[in-house]
Formats: sequence, C-alpha cells, structure tokens
Amino acid sequence: MSEHTEMKSKTTPSVRYAANENGPTLGYSAESGVTILEVDGLRFKDMSKDGRLHPYEDWRLPPKERAKDLASRMSVEQIAGLMLYSPHQAVPATFGFFPATYGGKPYEESGADASDLTDQQKAFLEADHVRHVLVTAVESPAAAAVWNNRLQAAAEAAPLGIPVNISTDPRHGTDSSAEYNAGSGGAISMWPEALGLAATFDPAVAERFGEVAAKEYRALGIATALSPQVDIATDPRWSRFNGTFGEDPRLSADMGRAYIDGFQTTEGAEGGWGADSVNAMVKHWPGGGSGEGGRDAHFGYGKYAVYPGNNFEDHLIPFTEGAFDLRKGTGEASAVMPYYTISYGQDKKNGENVGNSYSEYLISDLLRGKYGYDGVVCTDWGITEDEPSRIERLFPGGRSWGVESGYTVAERHYKILMAGVDQFGGNSEIGPILEAYRIGCEKQGETAMRERFERSAVRLLTNLFRVGLFENPYLAPEESARIVGHPDFVKEGYEAQLKSVVLLKNRGQTLPLKKGTKVYIPQRHTPAGISWFGFPIAEKTEHPISLKTAARYFELVETPEEADVAIVAIRGADSGSGYSPEDAAAGGSGYVPISLQYGPYTAEHARESSLAGDARDKDVLNRSYRGKTVRAHNHEDLALVLDTKAAMGDKPVIVSLNLTKPTVCREFEPAADAIVVSFGVQDQALLDILTGEAEPSALLPMQLPANMRTVEEQAEDVPHDMEVHVDAEGNRYDFAFGLNWSGVIADARTKAYGRRSPE
Repeated sequence: MSEHTEMKSKTTPSVRYAANENGPTLGYSAESGVTILEVDGLRFKDMSKDGRLHPYEDWRLPPKERAKDLASRMSVEQIAGLMLYSPHQAVPATFGFFPATYGGKPYEESGADASDLTDQQKAFLEADHVRHVLVTAVESPAAAAVWNNRLQAAAEAAPLGIPVNISTDPRHGTDSSAEYNAGSGGAISMWPEALGLAATFDPAVAERFGEVAAKEYRALGIATALSPQVDIATDPRWSRFNGTFGEDPRLSADMGRAYIDGFQTTEGAEGGWGADSVNAMVKHWPGGGSGEGGRDAHFGYGKYAVYPGNNFEDHLIPFTEGAFDLRKGTGEASAVMPYYTISYGQDKKNGENVGNSYSEYLISDLLRGKYGYDGVVCTDWGITEDEPSRIERLFPGGRSWGVESGYTVAERHYKILMAGVDQFGGNSEIGPILEAYRIGCEKQGETAMRERFERSAVRLLTNLFRVGLFENPYLAPEESARIVGHPDFVKEGYEAQLKSVVLLKNRGQTLPLKKGTKVYIPQRHTPAGISWFGFPIAEKTEHPISLKTAARYFELVETPEEADVAIVAIRGADSGSGYSPEDAAAGGSGYVPISLQYGPYTAEHARESSLAGDARDKDVLNRSYRGKTVRAHNHEDLALVLDTKAAMGDKPVIVSLNLTKPTVCREFEPAADAIVVSFGVQDQALLDILTGEAEPSALLPMQLPANMRTVEEQAEDVPHDMEVHVDAEGNRYDFAFGLNWSGVIADARTKAYGRRSPE
C-alpha cells in the first residue's frame, strides 16, 4: 500500500491522496480536518472527524446503506440544505446572470483569481448547507478544476464532510448561448444539439456522446447532468423543441435510454456506477411539449399543457420505456425534473390543476406509485417564489403556476414536499424549507416529518455515493486540461455532426459541389431584439458562414454575377413566444400567434376559445388569438433567399437552413435548388457535406408543415398529425425523411421509425 502523497500549488488547496490496493484512492484536503483511518488493513476518510469509522465512511458498503446511515446523523438544517439546488453559478462570477462579489467587491475590482469562491458561494455552503451547485460558464477547464477543489475543501471542512455535487445544463453544442442553455465550457468537444443527435436516428451515437461527455464533465468536477430532455415535442411551435429528441415517443425513448446509459455507466464497475459516472437528471416529467398554442411554461402566459388529442400516455413513453428502463447496470436515470407546466385536466384523483411539481397525483401516485420510481425528484428552477409582476417577464419572480394565490413561499415548499419531491431547483435559501418542516410538524407530528426529510436525504445522498464523491471529489487541474477537449473527443463529436445534417432537396444533383467552385455567400441581417432572459440582442449584419473556413473549399466571390453557385444560410422562422406586451397595452389580451412562416400570418383557423386559462382578475381566462396577425422577426431571411435567386438567375441557389423547431418551407423552397438542414453544427461540417467530403445520412426528427393552417389544426399533444410540405421534386418533408446522393433514404432506421403523415 502506497504512502500518502500530496499535491500543492499557489492556486489550489493542498490535496492529499491515500491509496487502497483493492479499493478507491481517497482524496482529501489537508486543511479540512479530515484524516485517514486504517481498519482491517484498509484506508477510509474520517469525514466525521471523530476518529471512528461510521457506516457512511465505509466505501465497502452499498451506497444506499451508507446514505441511510448518514441521513440519520444529519440535523434537519443539514437535510434542508441538501434539498437546495443553487441558482446558476459561473467561474468567475463575471460570466454569471446574478450579482456576486469577492471580498465585497465585483470580480473586476477584487483582484481575485477566476477560481476563487464568491462571497455568496461561501455563505450558502456554510449558512445554508447547500451541497448541490449548478455551474454555467467557466473560464477554462483548469480554472474549473481549481474552483471545484476550493468548493470541495470548504464543504469537507464542515461537520460530516458532505461533498458538493456540481451539475450543468448541456454544454457540448456549437452554440452555447442558445436559449434555455446556459452551459459552456471553453475548450470542449462539440457535438450536435439534441435534435441533431435525434436526426442521426442512431442511439449508438447518443450513447457515445454520453460516454465522452461524462469524461469531460468529471474532469470539470461535474457529477450531474441536467439532461437529457426527453419531452416529445408534439407541438411544432414550442421554443424548447431543439432541446428534445423530436416528436416521436419511440425515437425519444431509444435516444434518451442510450444517452443516459452513456452518462451513468462506469465500464467494469459493479452495478455500473463508479468514478467515471455522471448522474442524469431526465426532464421534464410528465412531458412539457404540449403547451397550448406552442407557448412555453417558463412564462405565465404558457403555463398550461393541454391534451386535445387525449394523448397524455404517449408523453410518458420516453420516461417509462426509456429513462427508467436502461440497458446497462445503473438501471434508471438517477434523477427526474418535472416541468413548470400545469398538465391541464390530467389529475384523475384530486382534480388539481397545479404545476407538475406541486401535483401529488403526478409525483406520488403516478411517478412513484404506478411506475415505481424511487430516485431523486428535483423541481425546475425557481418555482416557489411569487409570480413576476408582468406575465412576460422571467425575472424577478418565480413560476408558482397553479398556486400563485393563497400560498406563502413556505407553504409552497410544504406542498411540494408532500407531493413527493426531494429537491428545490434554483434555491439557495434554507429558511422556507425549515418553515415547511415546522408546518409539517404541526400537521403530522415531528416524527413523521423527520422520516419524510430522511427519505429525501437518502435519495440525494445515494447519488453522491454512487459516483464516488465521498472518496475523492478533487481534481488535478493539469489532468482536467488534458481531458476536456481531447483531440479524440473533438474528432468523434465532429463525426457525429456530419451524421446529423439532413439533405432535404437536391434538384438535378446540384450537390455535391466541386471544390474550387465560385461561390457567393450573402450577408444576413439580424434585427435588434430581446432574449428570453430579458437581455438585449444587438442588431448585426454578417456573413453567417465563416469566409475564412469557406475559402478552404471554394473560390469566394463578392457578387452573384461572378458566382457559379450561391449558398444562402437562413434560420427557421421565428415570430416570438406567443405573447405581446404591445397587444396587452393596446387593450388586447396580449396573446398572439406563434408563426412558423416568414411572411405575415393571420390566425384565421385558431380556436375561438382556449382550452385552458386563468380566471383570476389579474390573468387571462380566454387565451385565444384568433384573427390576430404576426410576422417573423427574421422575415428578412426569406427575402435573402428570394433576392439571391433573382440575382442568380438560372444558376443554382443552395439554402442552408438551421432549425431549432419546424418551419414552413413553401415560401422559399421553390427558389432553392438544394436544401440542407442542420441542428447546430460547425461551418466545416456543413461545408464537408456540401462538397461531398461526407455523404448526408440524417433524417428529419419531426414533420415540416405544409402551411400554418395545419399547424393550428393539429393537436398539441399528438405527434405526426400535420399535413407536410411536398417540394417541387415530389418529396414529402415528413418525419424520418432524408436524402443521400442516391435519393430518398430507405434503410433499417426508416423501417424501424418511419411513419407517414395523413395524405
């Protein structure tokens, strides 16, 4: 057995290591007060700092047994802290959404290292006992590693020595600033977005992504992934469509299962769990893809999920037959996040229309009872605060849908706990949970509430034990820098990008292009706007494809007259989120259509009365937008295609269409000789497809509608129920459609998943 070794530097706590010949190597901070116990010739960390080996410190025991022992030793305050999940943290905090200080000063004035803990982080670790932290942007892998070590050393020094579980939103996409995704990681391998993974129709690609991402996550100190998002996106207007695996329940189940197997499995470890594992928090139970009118439940105007097709059960399939039915040893996703939505009319027991995390029926009766799930259930972020003063605002305020009135913040916490939820996302304040405990003691007695708290503590701690955080939560910064963005991982991510690009149209074999072809790439205009976070988006005009990259493939020219071919890069039509403060200010309800076409759209075929609404005076009961007109913010993308075609005459025009959700193609498709669809790829991958360096093989993971009438008339909860676009070549842009150089793809994937829409 080796002697203790020590690692020191000026920028990280001193970390000592103690090896076991047939067991884990233990890592601990020299300053934390933890020492090493030797029992039966083996070494164990004395995290309780009392010189005795307790069951929770004994790595030979099963994780759940260790968790039960530790939970029994924890105070109510410590368990309450374990139930907290911090708001978004950044390394350093200058990258973050929320104000933070270092020694009372902003980062830029403080002289602090990027890896230093903020005053707020120190406070929530010590005073609020927070042990689950969500990290967003990091300056570099090395800085993330040192920050992790500082965080872990501070936690280890506290009584019981419980380590910190760091988590992240997805961070491997090529656009880390995409809406709803605040994760980025500097030099990290780049993979397709979730829709792009789905477009491969190959679960093995999703599994390999999980394996690679898990290695990079653990090198950044991350032990929980707030993914995958397996909601079936059955309404094409939904703004979170791009985070899903598309609209099909079977494909979503298969991709989600493979993704989680990749993340959670440590090869060769008993039961699959080990030091290479990352807990997967699958979301969003019981599915958030059926918001009425396509609106999203981050906002009060989108809080209702509706089921006009009586198709609630299909939305459970990616969970019950995917995330909860893994092929490898870990068995099921270790955590579940319900969505903000009110699953309207689905509580068959109590008749409640409340946000999913507040629903005893959806959590206790359905998820835990009928489907036997006993992992962690964590709310989505910020659902216990009072609602924002304005319905279209994300901050300040919470998303307490269905319980906005008549409940205090503490009472909302209590209702969530009684529904069967374990953890509160986006909350680092212990007070409301302790007040909820007192409410429970008054209603049920202290013994019952203590038992209820310990049940959640056991679930939460089990996930930390499984991935080895109690044995060694520390990182070597130089090793992190080596692993994150390793060339082999980058290569695999790039190959997956190539497999995710869909060829929709190829009139007269326009593609592939010969290298050296004279190509014109017009600039694209993005108008000023406001992001969903509420931050301003600057106006810009730019080449949407890097000219430096494109020059490696083509002879670039400045005018259509000089060109042999034009490549026009556009985005799917985006008219907004379905709510207009201007309409409300003018005396309207505020509700407007979400259009998937570029030109003006009037909702002639929308419902006369909405299926769900809020009868309170301060809200809107009938959310219909029938007869109202909107136009896509990026309507100039359409003009860019049509104007380029007019200028090119008979010369080919290729449209590169980046999609985050379906779009109506009929406005531009006749002007395009070829169309390629991507879901977040690097320019090089797109150009490799266009020049035949790689052959397109991807398939559409959703239908592309023929028009907006079919969008309005489809049922929000039903997949594959639209009339699809038929192009000038006679091809139907249906689910599982795609071309290669030989024509329409027909293979094992289309046989397994392909469905035809109604004629």
